[in-house]
Amino acid sequence: MSDLIDRLVAQVLGLEVRLLACQARLSARTDPEALHDLRTTVRRMRSLLRPLRGLPGVEQLEAAASAVGDLTTPLRDREVLAAYLLQHDQPEAAQRRMAQMDEAYPAVAASPELNQLLIILDAFPRFLRAAQRQDLLKGLRKRIVRRLAKQWKKLDEALHDPAHDRHRLRLLIKRVRYGIEAYPELDRLPKAALPRLRSAQAALGDWHDCWQWLVRAEQEADLHPCVAVWKTTMVKAEHRADRVLDKFSKACFKS
Repeated sequence: MSDLIDRLVAQVLGLEVRLLACQARLSARTDPEALHDLRTTVRRMRSLLRPLRGLPGVEQLEAAASAVGDLTTPLRDREVLAAYLLQHDQPEAAQRRMAQMDEAYPAVAASPELNQLLIILDAFPRFLRAAQRQDLLKGLRKRIVRRLAKQWKKLDEALHDPAHDRHRLRLLIKRVRYGIEAYPELDRLPKAALPRLRSAQAALGDWHDCWQWLVRAEQEADLHPCVAVWKTTMVKAEHRADRVLDKFSKACFKS
């Protein structure tokens, strides 16, 4: 058990270092991947925390991580769209959104949401050690294994639902994937699971981008020239995602 707690503390400290680096990069606007790396780090943190619910400090840390996610989701969506527009001969529309992002990056770095997350995260290892001393972590390994299995079961059920919702599937796949990566030593899934989860997430991501941009185009007139292409691309992405999900289901789940 102590080895598991030591690894948890090490992961938390590593996540804190990565968040601080992302904050510095956003503040200095040094690279275009800082926001994406920030969001990925927060997502990994939430996957690490999910099986720990009920322990001291977890609820506050989850809430702070969620607030950063809510703050940065529309900004990341805009960033991805701007990159697409720039690559597809829509420079004016791209530049308008890139100019907005130039202001957004330092604003995220200085935001109350990110700073609150860092404050709570800095204290969290002490909460874990205190809980360990008070014998509050008994059965933690079994709890984590059960939580990972529960997430896998939900994904199984969603994949075998003929009326499955692609949005929900995308979320479930992310949760399972990051859960495996957070606790690789407790992973009980098929060897093919992780690479196929990554492929399924990518396929659904392509579909989600087109779907989201079409919704935005209803309100943003400068996106109208892209609508026809996005409609066609979304249909192709749907078919590709369905094929990938079918292969994933057959390889990793019993019929």
